[in-house]
Amino acid sequence: MSVHPASDTRYAAVPAGAQHALGIEVLSMTKRFGTFAALDQVSLKVRAGSFHALLGENGAGKSTLVKCIMGYYRADEGELLVGDRQEIIENPHAAHALGLGMVYQHFTSVPAMTVAENFVLARAQLPRIIDWKKEKAQLADFLDRMPFRVPLDAKVSAISAGERQKCEILKQLYLKRRFLILDEPTSVLTPQEADEVLGMLRQMVACNELTVLMITHKFREVMAFADEVTILRRGRLAGKGRVGELTSDAMAGMMIGAQHLAKSPARSTEFGAERLAIRRLAALDDAGQPALHEVSLAVRSGEIVGIAGVSGNGQRQLIEVLAGQRAARGGEILIAGAPYHATRDEMHRHHVSCLPEEPLRNACVARMSVADNLALREFDRWPFAVGRWWLRRRGFRETAQRKIADYQIKTRSPDSPMSDLSGGNVQRTVLARELGGEVDVMIAANPCFGLDFAATAQIHAELMAVRNRGAAVLLVSEDLDELLELADRIIVIFNGRLVYEARASEADLVEVGRHMAGHAG
Repeated sequence: MSVHPASDTRYAAVPAGAQHALGIEVLSMTKRFGTFAALDQVSLKVRAGSFHALLGENGAGKSTLVKCIMGYYRADEGELLVGDRQEIIENPHAAHALGLGMVYQHFTSVPAMTVAENFVLARAQLPRIIDWKKEKAQLADFLDRMPFRVPLDAKVSAISAGERQKCEILKQLYLKRRFLILDEPTSVLTPQEADEVLGMLRQMVACNELTVLMITHKFREVMAFADEVTILRRGRLAGKGRVGELTSDAMAGMMIGAQHLAKSPARSTEFGAERLAIRRLAALDDAGQPALHEVSLAVRSGEIVGIAGVSGNGQRQLIEVLAGQRAARGGEILIAGAPYHATRDEMHRHHVSCLPEEPLRNACVARMSVADNLALREFDRWPFAVGRWWLRRRGFRETAQRKIADYQIKTRSPDSPMSDLSGGNVQRTVLARELGGEVDVMIAANPCFGLDFAATAQIHAELMAVRNRGAAVLLVSEDLDELLELADRIIVIFNGRLVYEARASEADLVEVGRHMAGHAG
């Protein structure tokens, strides 16, 4: 049975406003791109004054469906009812006029402008001369009626990720949207911020002021906040129902169908000697400003250390230094006690592997073939080369065929360019290359971002297996659930500093979230 924070006594009732929630219904909608049916006879009903979750793996049709609702795409077949009236929405402006709004996964506010300026300038119509005193007074009155507040005079660039997401939501409410689509709304929030934002929206839903359709991959949020769920698979309706009558396993089963999921091996309990040591590491960001401030940590053999934090707190620079993509400004890195500067020879000698975020950009050459990318690390060594200069194409092909089979990489042939592969299969290719030999140190950064259930399960299983074989694994992830599942220790990074550490099994999620948001006392 799901529990809604709206019914919790900690949440005060929100006074009913003038606007009322709006429902929609999609009837047998189909959208094709050439011969490919991104949506195939999909129907969806979101009742007015309800909180509805939309689930599905990558490519299931979720984004296509909401883009058809919002007028970015025109459906080839089907009907759309808005408030029981059939509507043909030609563009987003028409959707906005009907009271439909969308909060996107990535922020759309202008960072250099204030919160108030972003709100006012988002209106469809503006006076020739803006009376800012009057506008701010009206905005303050608007916020008094909303379940949460934001600093109107602050520049968007100066506020936290949680406040930015609140701005995105409040902007839609200020524009009188009565049906709100949320696309992965908590991906940049701490657990507490996520619960606060969704809980407050849940209050508005309970007061019949708003209807919410949320795209998410987090079952915990679905079970806690949603009334009903619709699940898509490969462009078709795979299941639906009331959340209180479904389990997470049942919903996952609808999402993946009969597809087999890899199971992680049991966690071994033995830790070895310190394998990776980082001491007082400093680095600059792309603008030349300090990004890492004397970061020190150690990872033992047979241990996964997870780095938690909201995006933009130095994680990317840490990974780039360890992978040899960014020079350190100070400090040192040791592997098995030996100095390490992330050169190609050192990575080979110390058996260091990397599984980066956005692998098609950071770990592959998109126009090269799958076979060539699988050999990218060792192309000048046997079995790919003789004497470190004479390439053996037979070695490339045989190795590729074996790894494609072992890691279930879906590709037309070993000669297909990497850019033809799906995100999950790009990551499987990088896995096959990075874990195909001996691994003593593994550096992984958001390895499952944007991937489907099957690819995520396989990567989790592979990371646990390499840990159990004695590797030291440093896992940076913005998905706290992923860290809790895989890590032995969790360390929080904030503003380029390590600010909290605990065994994963003993971590206090409230404390983790407070440190992620920089609120620790």
